Amino acid sequence: MKNIPEVKLGVIAVSRDCFVISLSERRRSAVCAACEKIGVPAYEAKTTVENEMDMQKAVREVQDAGCNALLVFLGNFGPETPETLIVQKFDGPVLYAAAAEETGKDLINGRGDAYCGMLNCSYNLGLRKLKAVIPEYPVGTAEEVAQMAKDFLPVARALIGLSKLKIITFGPRPQDFFACNAPIKALFDMGIEIQENSELDLLVSYRAHKGDARIESVAADMAAELGAAGNKYPDMLPRMAQFELTLLDWAEQNKGAREYVAFANRCWPEFPKEFGFEPCYVNSRLTARGMPVGCEVDIYGALSEYIGACITEDAVTLLDINNTVPADIYEEEIKGKHKYALRDTFMGFHCGNTPFCKLCDGALKYQLIMNRLVENGGEPDVTRGTLEGDIVPGAITFFRLHSNADTSLQAYIAQGEVLPVKTRSFGGIGVFAIPEMGRFYRHVLIAKRYPHHGAVAFGSIGKALYTVFDYLGVGDIAFNQPKGMLYKTENPFE
Repeated sequence: MKNIPEVKLGVIAVSRDCFVISLSERRRSAVCAACEKIGVPAYEAKTTVENEMDMQKAVREVQDAGCNALLVFLGNFGPETPETLIVQKFDGPVLYAAAAEETGKDLINGRGDAYCGMLNCSYNLGLRKLKAVIPEYPVGTAEEVAQMAKDFLPVARALIGLSKLKIITFGPRPQDFFACNAPIKALFDMGIEIQENSELDLLVSYRAHKGDARIESVAADMAAELGAAGNKYPDMLPRMAQFELTLLDWAEQNKGAREYVAFANRCWPEFPKEFGFEPCYVNSRLTARGMPVGCEVDIYGALSEYIGACITEDAVTLLDINNTVPADIYEEEIKGKHKYALRDTFMGFHCGNTPFCKLCDGALKYQLIMNRLVENGGEPDVTRGTLEGDIVPGAITFFRLHSNADTSLQAYIAQGEVLPVKTRSFGGIGVFAIPEMGRFYRHVLIAKRYPHHGAVAFGSIGKALYTVFDYLGVGDIAFNQPKGMLYKTENPFE
């Protein structure tokens, strides 16, 4: 099941009828050639839009070509009404960019005035309440516009994915664990579908998969992934393979009119007792394939993971913003070796849902905390099934899209890194460093009442995330502000 969209970009040029149309067409061809040079496949629409009839013809052309995202290019000033109605008629995200003038030697017939036209384009989009992506500086040479198109691709991938997404849940949040509870109305407002089910539905389906002929091959694939060192409990693999098939079949049979699926599932405390294992490793495998499984019925956590997966086309994870880094580890392993203060660091942890490819020496283990609760700290049996190891060092983005109690959306984005420091602990865990994390923790995460779960993308994707959140109409997009830039709630005399 392919669970992340593939973007096919179309390029439509527009031209104001009192300007030379060939100027816009020539510049469009230059943009498409520049796109090809940097590996951005783009369909060049031959219809140049001067009026509303052209607009309809151009939209039909790109739709017939299979395009699901557009670059509308102002090769000259552009016609305000037709160029903005493209967004209204086209089913997919649209980027607007405009041409910079090319040379001082041709500023009569060769002057396009697109710098001016971009203002009227933006004004008309606002009048019609139409959503579009406009880059930070939307005017450029062919090469610069091609780079804007490249930056747009991950954004378009996420927006297309969200427009066709269904989040499937199993079970209510565990008692005394309401931190991830948030109204789902905002999801429907975004066009996302939700299907809520009970754990009993899942258990019945799991039992129906007993003896499934595919179990053996899935268990073998698990063994191959884990390797000899990581496969601590080979007897668990058939049970977990049965569960993986249960989730995949449920997704296929219940996605309905939607194309993409994410899960948010209950995983404790009843789960291990009834299913006979912890689901963490299976959750990690689906997440690695672009189908996130949010822990503890964290619907917005799963949503955030899916956005990160679409942007990066890579594995993501969901972690607790969990514990401080002890001072002795900081003094021994971080101070003087990395640029961070102690309060810039913390440990991100979860029981075992981080994909194998993002762990150092990942291994199948048992959930220590659940073992204490369910098995009284004895020899682990049903609490086995976590995937544990230190998270791989490198650049990360910690982020979350969330709904307030009044259903208004808010989000945060913080770029940083996982440090090459051994955690000396259990679970899927890493030592994270984010500049000014201590202040961010107090004046964003605490002050704005975020839950403890955050999504993690393995790379610096703040720019794309910000564009996605802004497009979705998120009014409050917070980030880790540098020194000297006070948060609204920050005491200036501290």
